[in-house]
Amino acid sequence: MASRQQLKARITSVKSTKQITKAMELVSASKMRRAQELALRSRDYRNLARQILARLRELTDVRKHPLYEQRAIKTRLHVIVTSNRGLAGAYNSNILKQLTRELLADKQAGIASQAIVIGKQGARFIVRFEHVEVVAAYQDLPDHHTANDIRPIMDTIVDKFRSGEIDAADITYTDYKSSIAQEVTIERLLPAAYVEDPIEPDLENAVFEPSPQIVLEEITERLIEAQLNQAFMESSASEQSMRMMAMKNATDNASDLIEDLTLAFNTARQAAITQELAEITGGAEAIK
Repeated sequence: MASRQQLKARITSVKSTKQITKAMELVSASKMRRAQELALRSRDYRNLARQILARLRELTDVRKHPLYEQRAIKTRLHVIVTSNRGLAGAYNSNILKQLTRELLADKQAGIASQAIVIGKQGARFIVRFEHVEVVAAYQDLPDHHTANDIRPIMDTIVDKFRSGEIDAADITYTDYKSSIAQEVTIERLLPAAYVEDPIEPDLENAVFEPSPQIVLEEITERLIEAQLNQAFMESSASEQSMRMMAMKNATDNASDLIEDLTLAFNTARQAAITQELAEITGGAEAIK
């Protein structure tokens, strides 16, 4: 059994750790509420953007637009959204496990893989794959990003697709369901209008002015950017939720450990007192 001095030092250390994890839990909870609000507010816009792209594809000859061109996939670009910091539970590991499966599937199918990585955790991981060409890594994207932060990523994706360097672009991110439920999701960005859900009835009767062709030309990139932006927002809300839960679990575990160590400390102290009493009694008897 550890000495009382060792137990006392461990109790002090665990209490300090508990204070840190509790503070991180409160910070993550505050960030989560803000990120959740932003993600939910823009989710309808993202969904409508996807519906509009699909509807425009039905109304126009999209074969003339380079971003709608369906090609045999020989090269695929993966956009991976991870965090800059750890201590977020399984947030990063879930993303990276899914990415590993996708990259191995591409390799087996003879598809070349390229990657744009968001976050330091993903950047450290992707270098393990020798057959993957890393196009760019963004490690300083702010939590509350702007259009200016996203635009360089968007331009890279669009330019590569237009030039024929890639045949498809997918984004892998964590979709926010609730504060206790998040799901890794893969969504196709290019070619555009890749929507499996049926188009809303209201959109079936929508009129595009001045014409579907002009609308298609003007807003296609903007609507794709809306999908990219929403993926970042969903990821931010998921990250903060999982970090909050991880820190809460760490705080609870620290409390349990402090109770166990305190019990051990009290037991050791009681044993020492009992031993001292026994020694005093034994000495007194010896004097008699």
